[in-house]
This record gives sequence, C-alpha cells and structure tokens, in this order.
Amino acid sequence: DIPDEYRITGSGEATERDSTIAVLVVEPGKEPYVKEIDSGLESLQHEVGGDIEAVYPYEEPVALICNDEGKLAGLPLNRALRDEDGDIYDILAGTFLVVGLTEDSFGSLTVEQMQKFSDHFKVPEQFAKLGDKIVAIPMISKEQQKQEATEQKDFEMNADTSGLTAVSYTHLRAHET
Repeated sequence: DIPDEYRITGSGEATERDSTIAVLVVEPGKEPYVKEIDSGLESLQHEVGGDIEAVYPYEEPVALICNDEGKLAGLPLNRALRDEDGDIYDILAGTFLVVGLTEDSFGSLTVEQMQKFSDHFKVPEQFAKLGDKIVAIPMISKEQQKQEATEQKDFEMNADTSGLTAVSYTHLRAHET
C-alpha cells in the first residue's frame, strides 16, 4: 500500500558504485584528457588526491572537482578561474576534474562539453605576481616544446643549408672565371 515515490527498492549504492562517468582530467602543466572513472566518492578522491570540493563557476551544468586542501597542501597551481571581465578571482591547485551534473549527482560530460572545456583548459598556465596582481602566463607542454624545437632545427638547417649552398656556389663560380 506504499505509493511508488516512497518505495525504496535498494540502497542505490551498488548501482552507483558500478556506474562509470566520462570526465575531463586537468593536470598541472598538461593538456586535459578524457577518462572514464567510477562515479563513487572514493574514485573522485583518488583522482584529485584527497578530499573533494565541488566548484560551480559556469552557467553550464558542470562542476569542477578539486582537492579541498590543494593550496594548503602546496599542490602545484594549475588553472585560473576568471570573472566575466577575464580577471582572475581564484586559482585551482593540483589535478581537477570537469564533470557533468545530473539531477542529484555528478555525471558524464556531453561530447559538446568535453570539447568546450578541453579547449577552455587546453593551455597549461603558470602564475606570477606583478605588483598587487596575479597574472596567468600560458605555458607550452613538453610535447609542444619538443615539436617546436624540432621545427626550429629543421628551419635553421634548411635556412643555413640553402644559404651556404647559394653563397658557396656563387663564391666558387666567381673564382672559376
């Protein structure tokens, strides 16, 4: 005689523990990547390395899950949070997750959200204090540094080689006549 909305057919824990969610992992100094994790509290804590704090800085139905004591624990600064004017109002420390929101819990991000926040957090940042203001300085990843170094070497080799060839050939032709 109990109405359906008041019936409890299970604790709900087993279902939640077995379900996985697709999240965006943002580590300091790295580009974000997609990871499928268990939706339970322990899994979220494992990913951020401690007790979690959920931050809701966007109108979009997403949360940033970070280490609750990241700054106090001295975790490396990761990404800035900015207001409507682009001014930094906080900095997340340590690894954090971008997760979707369901009616009553954290859930998977949609494909569009994955793309949007991958782009938003794509460039790792480092921070410096200039006067009384903290500024975020974009940094390039180790992969990008290697790629740019390779491209620079190729450019220098081609420029040097073509320059030397032309100069040498002209120089030799001038002496032969």
